[in-house]
Amino acid sequence: MAGNNKDDPTEIPRLITPILQEGVDYVQGSRFLPGGATSNLPLFRFIAIKFLSFLFSVYSRRQCTDLTNGFRAYRVSLFNDPRINIWQDWLDKYEYEYYVHWKVHTFGYNVKEVPVTKTYPTPGKGVEYSKIRPITGWWQMLRPFVLLTLRIKK
Repeated sequence: MAGNNKDDPTEIPRLITPILQEGVDYVQGSRFLPGGATSNLPLFRFIAIKFLSFLFSVYSRRQCTDLTNGFRAYRVSLFNDPRINIWQDWLDKYEYEYYVHWKVHTFGYNVKEVPVTKTYPTPGKGVEYSKIRPITGWWQMLRPFVLLTLRIKK
């Protein structure tokens, strides 16, 4: 969940319920599913999210509508799988989230997307809509996919 008030904490049950009642291992929030919403999302970011989600869907052969949404929930036992090593030094920023996302999809865990709301601040002078920086932040997000695909990292 974002620590900058972009996610609605009253929606946490949407993420936890599939784990507790349906046997889902990993729940990904999506602002683009019916029942989800977003406000003040900059056009460039909308296009980038849709493009990255599409690429991930094609590559993984599993649906992904909102790859960059950090509103997620995990079954704790995922981290008992020795193939998912979250303690690697290179997973210290945005890489962690995308590493786990990649691993649960490629290892065939039970994954579900649920609708959530993502609210960006009203645009204005001095208002940042994201702490992700162009190029360096994008590389941190894509780095796990590249390094894991090329088998440079595990």
